[in-house]
Amino acid sequence: MNKLDRRTFISRTAIAGIGLSIIPSHVLGGTGVTTPNNKINVALIGAGTQAMKMLPEWLVRDELQFTSVCDPNRESMDYPLWGSPQGETHGAAGGREVAKRFINEFYARKTGKSSYDAVTTYADFRELLEKEKDLDAVFIMTPDHLHATIAMAAIKKNLFIATHKPISNFMNETRLTCDAARESGLASHCFAFKNPKEFYVMQNLINSGAIGEIKEFHRWTNRPMWPQGSPYLPDPASVPEGFDWQLWLGPSVDRPYSPAYTHTVFRGWYEFGAGCMADMGYYGFWKDWRILNLGKPDNAEGNHSKVSQVKDFRSMWVENNVSYPHAGNANWEIPVQGENRTMDVYWYEGGIRPRTPKYLVKTGKKIGGDGVMFIGENGSIISGYAYEEPLLFDARGNLQKTPEFSLQGADLRDENTEMIDAFLGKKSSRGSIESVQNVAETICLGNLAIRMGDRLEWDIDNMKVTNNEKANQYVSRNYRPGWEL
Repeated sequence: MNKLDRRTFISRTAIAGIGLSIIPSHVLGGTGVTTPNNKINVALIGAGTQAMKMLPEWLVRDELQFTSVCDPNRESMDYPLWGSPQGETHGAAGGREVAKRFINEFYARKTGKSSYDAVTTYADFRELLEKEKDLDAVFIMTPDHLHATIAMAAIKKNLFIATHKPISNFMNETRLTCDAARESGLASHCFAFKNPKEFYVMQNLINSGAIGEIKEFHRWTNRPMWPQGSPYLPDPASVPEGFDWQLWLGPSVDRPYSPAYTHTVFRGWYEFGAGCMADMGYYGFWKDWRILNLGKPDNAEGNHSKVSQVKDFRSMWVENNVSYPHAGNANWEIPVQGENRTMDVYWYEGGIRPRTPKYLVKTGKKIGGDGVMFIGENGSIISGYAYEEPLLFDARGNLQKTPEFSLQGADLRDENTEMIDAFLGKKSSRGSIESVQNVAETICLGNLAIRMGDRLEWDIDNMKVTNNEKANQYVSRNYRPGWEL
C-alpha cells in the first residue's frame, strides 16, 4: 500500500467501488501527504477567454486550490470576444499574469488577507510538470492542438486530468489519450460533460417508448462564430512581446506567426482546432450517446461548402485544405451497443439544418438555429440543442402532451461536483475522458469525412480509411521533431 501514491490509490478505489470510508487514516494521511478531505492542488494550463470565464466557478469550490498557471502568453488585451461589435478599442484580457492576479486576489479576499502571492507561473507546461511537486491535477484550457500532448504528459506524471473539449483534433491523439487515461486508473474529466434535468426528461421520454425504437436522429448548429472557410493561410505578422510562439505551436511544425491563429480563433484551422463539430458536438452527442447507448462508427459521409475565385479571367473552385468550411454536414451508421442494429446519425453546421417537418409547420413553429430531432418508428421528438422544450409528435404528426416524469433517484450533481468527487475518490466521473471516447472518435471521423467530402470506410482497430488513401494522411498530426506521441 505504501508504494501507491495517493492519486493512484484513491482513483482505483473509486473505480473499484470500494470507497474511502473503510480505509484507515494512516494509509491516506501522514507526514507530507494530503488527505483526500483536503485541497486538490490544481495547475491551470491555458489562460485565455474560456479559462477566465470558468475560473470563478472553480475558485469558489473549497476542494480546489489553484497553485500554478501556465500560458505561453504573459499578458495582453487582444483576446476576441463573441457577439456584435460595441466599439471596443481592445479585446479581453488573457495570459498567465492575468490569471495569476485573478486567483491571488480571490484567495486574498477569501482569507481576509491584504494580499496573497502563492501562485506560480510558467510559459512552458513541461517546466511546470517538472518543478511543481505537490500538484494533484491539471486543468487543460489551451487551444485544441495542445490538449492531447499536455494530457499525455500529465498522465505520465500520475496527475488527475481535466480537459476541455475536444480530447484532440486528430484521431490518433484521441485514441492514445483515451486509452492512456483508462489504463492509468487515474480519475479524469472532460468539461463538456453536462448533466441537466433536461437530460433526464429526454431520457425518460425516449425510454418510455413514446416514439418507439429510435431509427435516426439529427443535430444541427449555427456555428461557426469564428472565421473559417478560407483556402489561404494568413499573412505573417510580428510576434507580440511576451508571447512565445514556438511554445504555442507545441507539437505542430513551425510556421510564421499570425494573430489569425491564436487566442479564441484557433478553432477554424485544421491544424489547431476541431471545428464546429467538436465545439458543439461534444455537448450534444455525449448526451445522445448516453441515452441511446451508441458505439463507434466504421463509416462516415461528409460534404462541405465550396470556395470560388476569379483568376486570369476564369472563375473556378479553389481547394481548401487549411481551414474548416463555412458549412458542412456529416452522417454515420452508429452501432447500438448490445443490439444487432445501427442508428443513422446526422450532423449539420454553418447554418445548414434539416427541412422543417410538415407537422411542425402546422403547429406554427419552425426549426431554430440549433436543435435536435429524434425520429422513431411511432413518432418523433424535436427540441432545442440542450433538450429544452421538447415537442412530442405521434406517427401521424399530431402534437402530443409531453408526459410528466419524476426525477427522483436521478443523479443531478453538477459537472464540477462530478469531477471533484472523482478526484477525491468518492465516485468515478461519468464525464471521464474514457467515457467520451466513442463520441470523440465519431467526431474525428465525421470531421475527416467533411474535409474529404466523401464517404469513408473506417477500420476501427487499425485506425485506417480503407477506401480513400488520401484521407489517411490526416489521421495523425505531422509532428515537430521531439514532440511525437
